[in-house]
Amino acid sequence: QVQLVESGGGLVQAGGSLRLSCAASGLTFSIYYMAWFRQGPGKEREFAAGINWNGGSTHYADSVKGRFTISRDNTKNTVYLQMNGLKPEDTAVYYCAGERSIGSVSPTYDDYDYWGQGTQVTVSS
Repeated sequence: QVQLVESGGGLVQAGGSLRLSCAASGLTFSIYYMAWFRQGPGKEREFAAGINWNGGSTHYADSVKGRFTISRDNTKNTVYLQMNGLKPEDTAVYYCAGERSIGSVSPTYDDYDYWGQGTQVTVSS
């Protein structure tokens, strides 16, 4: 059974940093591309960042580019999202997602088969 478990969310002031982690089990992690999506209050779920199977390619939404960094450790079956320079508009539930593919990262919600339960990130002004 595939499980993705996020951690690291919390409350932070604007300008601060958080590091999210997503631990995967029940799958061959190294052949999955992984992504972080987020869903703010009253908004649709949107792509934030993605990373391909070996970490050699990353992709970011324009809204987080230059502030967020996605990385992965295939020896630990874990993907990370380092978030710096946080803004109140980054407030959202952050979801980890995975798709079995060694191709390019997809920013499309429907392309992902596996999802975590989400972790809340709240940025105060």
